[in-house]
Amino acid sequence: MKSKISFLLLLLSLTVNLMAQIPANYDESKVPDLILPDPFVSLKGNPILTVEDWENIRRPEILVLFEENVYGQIPTDFDDISFSEMTKSQNPYPNTAILKEVDIKVSRGGKTHTMRLNVFIPKNGKGPFPVFLLINYQAPYADGKLVEEGFWAVKELVEKGYATASFHVETVAPDDKNRFSKGVIERLYPEQLGQKDGMRALGAWGWGAMRAMDYFEKESLIDANRAVLVGHSRSGKAALWASANDTRWAVTIPNESGCGGAALSKRKFGETVQVINTAFPHWFNDNFKAFNGKEELLPLDQHMLVSLVAPRAIYFSSAREDRWADPKGEYLSMKLGSRVFPFIYGKKVSFPLDFEELKEPVIQPFAGYHIREGEHDLTLEDWKSYMDFVEMNLGKNDK
Repeated sequence: MKSKISFLLLLLSLTVNLMAQIPANYDESKVPDLILPDPFVSLKGNPILTVEDWENIRRPEILVLFEENVYGQIPTDFDDISFSEMTKSQNPYPNTAILKEVDIKVSRGGKTHTMRLNVFIPKNGKGPFPVFLLINYQAPYADGKLVEEGFWAVKELVEKGYATASFHVETVAPDDKNRFSKGVIERLYPEQLGQKDGMRALGAWGWGAMRAMDYFEKESLIDANRAVLVGHSRSGKAALWASANDTRWAVTIPNESGCGGAALSKRKFGETVQVINTAFPHWFNDNFKAFNGKEELLPLDQHMLVSLVAPRAIYFSSAREDRWADPKGEYLSMKLGSRVFPFIYGKKVSFPLDFEELKEPVIQPFAGYHIREGEHDLTLEDWKSYMDFVEMNLGKNDK
């Protein structure tokens, strides 16, 4: 608990200092007029009207735009991958869950990197089970604690018949501007560091999620075709980018992912591109820093990242007091980006309410959203809505 408190105090201090240097805008009247790129017009100015046009022309264009200007690459090549079960920790739920601690060893060019994946599988019921993966960066987990109730709702997920897994970003790319490369990047993909659009921390965490999916495809008790990727805050940004690159995820759920995640950058509300690049220069690629204070020059915005996840399901969640993450910008991003479902794929999706009118979670096929009371956190209330959304989109899991 002390480590978590220290971590949060450090983060709060950093945020306060940055806000003092770069005043945050919390006034909607000061939000600039939104001039957003049209997802359905190609770079050559041609309309995108069909699934073929979208998947062969526009989707690849948008993916490259995000790779070059925001997140950087996620390399997909390696020579070998293997999975070994360890016994390091005590199972906190021995009566209801099987705990598997899995070392994922990846080799490339004669060098190797090993990441740890913690997996809980229902002890009762018949598999294979759908699975929720949480990309985790919280301090207690770095200290060896597997589960913090609420933040990772293992007990509730297992009781509902879901497997669930998590890896800590420290085992892939440390969340530190001075140490972020001391993992998979330097060991397996050192050439990325010399490239302005090379992989940085968020891309590395996405790479880790992909390796977890490789394990799910090999584990007979897990249904990899019904896999859900979840991230909170910075790991929500990574979850979105990972899902855009890896279409094996059936459902993607970023929670309060804010700037560089779900929220529209061009609103310049709460945390901005300049603030996030100053505080966390290791998250995004080098090219993204050219848009510090110049969001209007971005050739994209985050609603286009929503569109890259389609036709798979996607769900955003926000907190009312988390104005730093711009809940309205997150909702608008979903509302605008989810137009790809009806416009391209012929799937009904509707967000008829304005942000200020939202009272209940929007649980519907393909795209959903909720905003809860409270501050920046991942809570059991959030997880319950996620399970409702997943059940609607992937079907009820018969235990």
